[in-house]
Amino acid sequence: MKEMEQIELEAYRSEMTADMNDLVEKYRRIFGWDIPEIDQRAADKLIFAAMHKALDDMSALK
Repeated sequence: MKEMEQIELEAYRSEMTADMNDLVEKYRRIFGWDIPEIDQRAADKLIFAAMHKALDDMSALK
């Protein structure tokens, strides 16, 4: 039987995905304003790496 926390998380998974997509789009817009000839694939890798670092930093605080 699944833990209650896992069941609750699964109920919100699609909402979390949508929120993360909105966050990525936010930083894509910021990069695009500053660098008109942006390499989107490279920018996405930088954004994802920064997001992973932020999540790692957050989990280290707990």
